[in-house]
Amino acid sequence: MKLPLLLALLFGAVSALHLRSETSNFESLLGAKTLPEDEEMPEQEVEELEGEEEGGSGSEDASKEDGAVESISVPDVVDKNLPCPKEEDTVQLVGVPGCQTCRRYLLVRRPHKFDQARLTCQRCYRGNLVSIHNFNLNYRIQLSVRGLNEGQVWIGGRIIGSGRCRRFQWVDGSHWNFAFWAAGQPSFHGGHCVTLCTRGGHWRRAPCCKSLPFVCSY
Repeated sequence: MKLPLLLALLFGAVSALHLRSETSNFESLLGAKTLPEDEEMPEQEVEELEGEEEGGSGSEDASKEDGAVESISVPDVVDKNLPCPKEEDTVQLVGVPGCQTCRRYLLVRRPHKFDQARLTCQRCYRGNLVSIHNFNLNYRIQLSVRGLNEGQVWIGGRIIGSGRCRRFQWVDGSHWNFAFWAAGQPSFHGGHCVTLCTRGGHWRRAPCCKSLPFVCSY
């Protein structure tokens, strides 16, 4: 009785050892060929993703740079020896009554191109083309210039940037928080600079190379 039992136990132990060995070998083979390992992304895919990100960022930076160049552009083509306006060509505009510290406004009746006008305000009066931030000032300027024959005067607004980054900005750097556009303005077609109409005081876009009277603030 004991001998057959011992033989059966011995045969069972040998079979178990043989099955465990085969299972171990199979798992080792399967893991080497089919199981995913914790590896890094292939270098080629990494380079493609980095190139895509760099391309998008570069395009955005280029747009910003284009806008910056246009916004700080200096009128190099303007004659810096341009003489200051004669007194008879200027008219002191009505400022804020009773305010000694408020900005003053000057109409230069002799026509200039936009960049010439801007440079004249800066060099001759240590100011800039006027920026308008409320209807009251817009109305007072319009009353002061309504007798001009040209029909429009330069104010300090202009378009900067390109594409979706295009926007209006005052050349003195102040915040663009008010506008008084004429009907249909600002249109998609027109110049990059802003004029004030002497009749009605509404604003229009005009080519910056156009010669017009202008208003300085200082």
